Amino acid sequence: MIRRVFYAILAVGSLTCGVTRPASAQDAHTGHQQEKPARQPTPASDQHQHQASTDLPSFIPPLTDEDRKAAFPDVQGHAVHENAVNYLVLFDQLEWQAGEGANGISIDTRGWVGRDRDRLWFRAEGDGEDGGVGEAHTHLLYGRRFSRWWDVVAGIRQDFRPGSPQTWAAFGVQGLAPYWFEIEATAYVGASGRTHARFEVEYELLFTNRLIVQPLFEAEVFGKSDPERGIGAGLSTTDLGFRLRYEFRREFAPYLGVTWRNKWGETADFAEAAGDDPGGARFVAGLRLWF
Repeated sequence: MIRRVFYAILAVGSLTCGVTRPASAQDAHTGHQQEKPARQPTPASDQHQHQASTDLPSFIPPLTDEDRKAAFPDVQGHAVHENAVNYLVLFDQLEWQAGEGANGISIDTRGWVGRDRDRLWFRAEGDGEDGGVGEAHTHLLYGRRFSRWWDVVAGIRQDFRPGSPQTWAAFGVQGLAPYWFEIEATAYVGASGRTHARFEVEYELLFTNRLIVQPLFEAEVFGKSDPERGIGAGLSTTDLGFRLRYEFRREFAPYLGVTWRNKWGETADFAEAAGDDPGGARFVAGLRLWF
């Protein structure tokens, strides 16, 4: 009886091993492993569908080409208008100044007309005191963009006041320096070998998207003295200002601020001899407009 039970257990164990043994082990045991056929490359769409079908749950249908077209339609881009003529007119300062000495208005405007790389620029500045014109000059410049943020400019400058009118040949660069400093550097050559250089840098510091403070620094240097206009050789004037504006719209922004204008060297001596203050602080109120 015991012998029969032992033989039955051996028979069941042999049958179980024959059914559950892996095919690779069986082939290795028998020495007759079969080679698998080479896998054919599948198109990219089939690979995506296969991956989607294996990675996604069974209740999510596989991704098709129609689904991709619906998710990523062709977007019509804007046409490039390389030959379009545009323009800009900016009244950067249209203000009333009050402080030590005479009070008056001050205007600083600039603009351009042209294409992306070639433009015709103009600048105009002036200020008035006691109902008269203190200083006034204009520029007419051709500008050529030589890099993404910079233009080289050349043209003429016409001075109307103070003194008799005079004309200068002008050339320089203007653009946007790193950290968003706007820079204008212009050199001038006038009659009788007179030379003049002007440097201007400004920055816009945003407290909010509408409340902006604009620091501005200007400096002028002359090569020769010009007593008729009260100008001395060397560093002539510097102007440092801070204007806080609120942009109701980008094109319309009233502002308040303070400026310090100082005359140096011989220019300060000429001002004192004429009974003028060579420098001091002024409060300003004005509008910044562009269109």
